[in-house]
Amino acid sequence: MDYPDTHHQDPSAPVRSGIPEHGRIPKYYAVKARLSALVTELAEGEALPTERDLALRYEVARDTVRQAIRELLLEGRVRRQGRATVAAGPKLEQPLALASYTEGVRRQGRRPGRTLIGLERFPCPERLAPEVGVRAGDPVWHLERVLLADDERVGLESSYVAVERVPRLDVDFEPDSSFYAYLREEVGIGLGRAGERIETVLATPREALLIGTPPALPMLLLHRWSHDVAGRPLERVRMLFRGDRFSFTTQLNS
Repeated sequence: MDYPDTHHQDPSAPVRSGIPEHGRIPKYYAVKARLSALVTELAEGEALPTERDLALRYEVARDTVRQAIRELLLEGRVRRQGRATVAAGPKLEQPLALASYTEGVRRQGRRPGRTLIGLERFPCPERLAPEVGVRAGDPVWHLERVLLADDERVGLESSYVAVERVPRLDVDFEPDSSFYAYLREEVGIGLGRAGERIETVLATPREALLIGTPPALPMLLLHRWSHDVAGRPLERVRMLFRGDRFSFTTQLNS
């Protein structure tokens, strides 16, 4: 088998393309490199050859091909479509800025959407109260929606906001629209500043079912605490994004 060339690698690739210092390339990794090159030649949604055909082509066991494909799935280079493995499109880039998911997806020429899972009202727990600017026991909304991009399920959004700030949320708000646009245009609340934290997690069985992914697929979990223009706490958000379909970007200035 021809091993991948490491002298002219993509600048975005890991140093030495993941080859250990002793120079012995794992067989599955050599297959993965060949498959990665093949995927770049395919159009989005175009199918890869079957595992059996790939094993014959590269003269390796089907388990070796399966391991290589598994890594490409986790990286978001390919995706499952029925029983086939097809080339995936580029990852969605979500800016780390005080903007809605809707705005971020539209900027990339994709069609954003959301599917309502539930909107409920309940007494605010003590831990959540300072994050949404109320006292413990005051009523808060919990809005949960599946995030869509071109009808593909890509994440799960869970928002908490005080009922006193948006008392008609269950009447006036369209569940598939931007919550921030609703605050700005219908309620007259402007967003001021926010804090965010991102971590890598695995989805719970319920979350994986709602998003339509295997529980073993890594997720990017974003926590956001937003304030209005007066500096008053407004919203607490928990957003779970598919690690194979999303990346985050930001601008750094000295």
